[in-house]
Amino acid sequence: MPDDTPRRTYTDLFRTPEFSPLFLSSSANIAAQTVSGLALGTLVFRATNSPLLSALSMFGPALAQVLGATFFLSGADRLPPRATLAGLALAFAAATSALALPGLPVWAMLAIVLAEGLIASLGGGVRWGLLTEILSKDGYLSGRSLFNMMSGVMQIAGYAAGGVLVAVLSPRLCLLIAAALYGTSAALALRLTRRPPRASGRPSVRATWSANARLWSAPARRHVYLALWIPNGLVVGCESLYVSYDPRAAGTLFAGAALGMLAGDVTVGRLLPPRLRPRLGIPLLVLLAAPYLVLFLRPPLPLTAVLVALASFGFGASLVQQERLVALTPDDLSGHALGLHSAGMLTMQGVAATAAGTVAQLTSPATAMTVMALASLTVTFTLTAVSRRGATDGGLWPTRAAGAVRAT
Repeated sequence: MPDDTPRRTYTDLFRTPEFSPLFLSSSANIAAQTVSGLALGTLVFRATNSPLLSALSMFGPALAQVLGATFFLSGADRLPPRATLAGLALAFAAATSALALPGLPVWAMLAIVLAEGLIASLGGGVRWGLLTEILSKDGYLSGRSLFNMMSGVMQIAGYAAGGVLVAVLSPRLCLLIAAALYGTSAALALRLTRRPPRASGRPSVRATWSANARLWSAPARRHVYLALWIPNGLVVGCESLYVSYDPRAAGTLFAGAALGMLAGDVTVGRLLPPRLRPRLGIPLLVLLAAPYLVLFLRPPLPLTAVLVALASFGFGASLVQQERLVALTPDDLSGHALGLHSAGMLTMQGVAATAAGTVAQLTSPATAMTVMALASLTVTFTLTAVSRRGATDGGLWPTRAAGAVRAT
């Protein structure tokens, strides 16, 4: 694992050639996703009066990413990055414009957004694999932490602006604005340098399955994937219950969670010395879930907001685990590996939100939060113990004397 590698400041990152266009293109892409998701959810709800169909229109693409990771992800390392990112952004622009067509039936809208989810996993793999080339593996964590912070800020701003635009204009006009943002993302992606694919061969379903099997075959990588997907996915299930837990204060809780996640990303990505990061991954996963156990007691709102912010600080664990995953992955699979992480994470979040809602329906939101938090802690402790068996570096919770992990 990296030890005393000099840390890059965020200013240094923007001085790195190609970082700025990738960052700005991704920012426009996330803004488009946020605005289009809110507009489409509103449009579907007005047409059907169905909370389920409205939620599916907004979060269904996340569930579809697991299929994209199964069939298309080999393209993350076998396609030229610049052309792929620009082409995907243009495809999303066209699809979002189609969603704005008057008279389009709801089933057609859902089909379009699910198709978007299928190819979204490819875009994530290409983007994060390119980031490891632009910054190198040693600089990936600093860069990814800045992308995470940008994502949080763009989502907050996008939902706020999108809410105003939907009220003042109309959902269909907002969809056209989102399509324009996707077009902007494509134009910014074309400012990247032409690069050859990281791996040879044509992308195919067979190549995707082969790469997935190769990544999953190594116990160390397998443990990292599970640590990235399950504990934080279960805690996202807790977050999905904010509205039902306290309808009048849901906005405050979401804001507290966003603030805590931002603080965690800054601390892990910029402030922590590299030699300390590997040993803090598991404690951060514990912090991610433990504060939710207190919400069963229904504390006052100020304390609840503080607990939520404290818990979300623990999302910084994902940066630690991603750094380990990058170190364990060969260069020719870096995009595929990171795309698989993103697709699996989003899929698990959708599954956990569904499970949390089901438990809350049968019991109460506070009880469901407790159940999801206990499940997250159980998975974290189990994975920690299992990953230590036969691991020369201590597994997910490395020993102080651990050596560097190697990509295989």
